[in-house]
Amino acid sequence: MNEKQIYFKNKKILIYGFGKSGFACFNFLKKNNICKIIDDNRKNIPLKFKKKLINISKLSSVNFDFIVLSPGIDIKKCKISHYLRKNMSKIITELDIFAICYPNIRKITITGTNGKSTTSKLLYEVLKKNKKDVRLTGNIGYPILMEKKIKNNTTFVIEASSYQLDYSKYFSSNYSIILNLNPDHLERHGTFKNYAGAKFKIVKSQSNKDISFIDYENNYLNQLIKNNKIKSKIIKVNYLKYQKYFRQIDNIYFNNSSNKKNLSFVFSIAKVLKLNLKTVINTANKFKGLDYRQQIIYKSKKLLIINDSKSTSFSSTVPLLESYKNIHWILGGLAKKGDKLIIKKKYISNIRAYVYGKDRNLLINSFPNRISYKSSSTLKEIMKNLNNKIKNDNTEKVILFSPCAASFDQFKNFEERGKFFNNIIKTMMKK
Repeated sequence: MNEKQIYFKNKKILIYGFGKSGFACFNFLKKNNICKIIDDNRKNIPLKFKKKLINISKLSSVNFDFIVLSPGIDIKKCKISHYLRKNMSKIITELDIFAICYPNIRKITITGTNGKSTTSKLLYEVLKKNKKDVRLTGNIGYPILMEKKIKNNTTFVIEASSYQLDYSKYFSSNYSIILNLNPDHLERHGTFKNYAGAKFKIVKSQSNKDISFIDYENNYLNQLIKNNKIKSKIIKVNYLKYQKYFRQIDNIYFNNSSNKKNLSFVFSIAKVLKLNLKTVINTANKFKGLDYRQQIIYKSKKLLIINDSKSTSFSSTVPLLESYKNIHWILGGLAKKGDKLIIKKKYISNIRAYVYGKDRNLLINSFPNRISYKSSSTLKEIMKNLNNKIKNDNTEKVILFSPCAASFDQFKNFEERGKFFNNIIKTMMKK
């Protein structure tokens, strides 16, 4: 009897949250188990699954073996908070289910505050170029339990968020990558220590046969390694060691320090995996990035326009602010708790800010005094103000849409926000 049969057969399983992750878990587990569904918003559950719904009032009458929690659920604020607190030992995640059911599959897990999706996608493409059977899953939007035809030599590249890792109990990774670490999601984790602890679980859970890659400059990560008994081998990635490779990269996408650092992690793990480094260079040169993540949507001799709608914190934007001159920076939305703009003084004169949205005053108050700015209530109004600058100003400039805030005051998500910005630019450039 294999581990899958031991853990997940004839069990009573509650699936809480029915987005992509919850749906994937339900379909994966329903054949051999009794699965029930609950979601704070019943509208999220399609009609054909309504029979699997369980009423909140009946939860205590069923002795569930496992509670599969979607990463978007905040135990402190959800409708069944009290029930979950009483049953913490039963809570597992989609990552846990995968780890238990496929214990021998090679897993490369990437986390960090910024650059997770980009680095995951780049590494995935490098592995494909090296003719590996590779799957790209996790927080990037592809549920890991939806993958089919998994073989013994299949490699999984998994983007993992702090939310996914925080609730996980059994998940571990052969190769763990923590790109960087800055205060984020404090409204959920409460403190930076808790947030960092969730990320660091991918290192603490490893065996002595596994390897972790961390940013050698990150003092907090280095301190965590000193303060914990770590079994795995630790590789500290110094992007300065990869200068000879960077000189072979002819892709504007890697002109800023954050993307160079992300690329250095790919070089580092490629060496460990004994991959052809020429394919890393070739893949990087052809890499177009992901939509709304430092996405270059227009480029001419005088004008560069970047859509970085995915940015929800100052730390993700600073490397861009320090990489260009004459920047017209558009930002706004719902500011993150405790977020501050920390930027070297020599770059401040390069920046003109255009701030919109519900928390625009909070964002402005986080600026160093010498950053000049204009303020409007909506992104549409901001872009009207910028229209003349884009069309009539003949100086070399960069239009940077990097909001440093959540989108929910005016948009459904960062994708909708990014698409809205792209459409405005297309309209402007046609006139």
